[in-house]
Amino acid sequence: MPSSHPRIRELKFTLYRIFRNPTAILGFGLLFFFITVAVFAPQIAPPKNPHNAYMIPHKGYSPTPKAPDEDFIFGRTSGQYDIFYGVVWGTRTAFRIGFFVVGFASLVGVTLGSIAGYYGGLLDEVIMRIVDTVFAIPTLVLAMAIVVAFGRGLDNIMIALALVVWRNYVRVMRSGILTLRDQEFVQAAKIMGVSDLKILMRHVLPNAIYPVLVIAFMDMGSMVITASFMSFVGLGAPKGYADWGQMVALARNYIVGPPEDPLRFWYTIFYPGICIILFVLAWNLIGDALRDAFDPKLRRR
Repeated sequence: MPSSHPRIRELKFTLYRIFRNPTAILGFGLLFFFITVAVFAPQIAPPKNPHNAYMIPHKGYSPTPKAPDEDFIFGRTSGQYDIFYGVVWGTRTAFRIGFFVVGFASLVGVTLGSIAGYYGGLLDEVIMRIVDTVFAIPTLVLAMAIVVAFGRGLDNIMIALALVVWRNYVRVMRSGILTLRDQEFVQAAKIMGVSDLKILMRHVLPNAIYPVLVIAFMDMGSMVITASFMSFVGLGAPKGYADWGQMVALARNYIVGPPEDPLRFWYTIFYPGICIILFVLAWNLIGDALRDAFDPKLRRR
């Protein structure tokens, strides 16, 4: 029987490398769980207001949280917001944050990094000096400054993070392009008259994109943590919005209960907190598995 195409063999070997890793299986399992919750959120926690499903329903306005009961199985946080509803619909918010920020940042970063690395010269200098300037400011400080300038809100947090994170992808992509642009197969394509765009898309990018994919998977989780922190300090979604960071902010005054019962309000911080932890863990485990699968130093061990 004829042997399969080399790319098919490499794909099979890559998948074997990924799924032989127990931590990767755990990561994909957690990710599948969150995807299922996000997809079936309307069935798991039917919205009271279909026109604004992300606003958490509440019963009353008391600032003191209420323990879980038959109607509110995860309890109610400050303002009497339903924790279960917020956790379920907050899953969609987490995916929206991650996909928007990482998608925009990787698109801009890969494009600029490819141009800088492939063409070099003055164009490379201009792009990289801009990147160095952005790197001079800490990520969180720059993102918070952008949010303060444009106004509070979850959408502005997403835009601010996207305008900051792209710099990481430029450097990684550029370094990968630099190691490939002088390779024999690239020079042979140039001699044959293949256009620069086709060389980049068909020969260079497919071989340089793997480190970017690993970073992108890692950033999916870290962006959710950063956005949650910004919501916690009051720069994110409005009060009552289904966002894990906003829910932690609602529990700010009740993380520790009264001296005689310090764990009385444990549910206010536990459920949104564990969702953040497990969501970030899932993407980090998958990112580690992809790194091991794509790293040429580890790939054939």
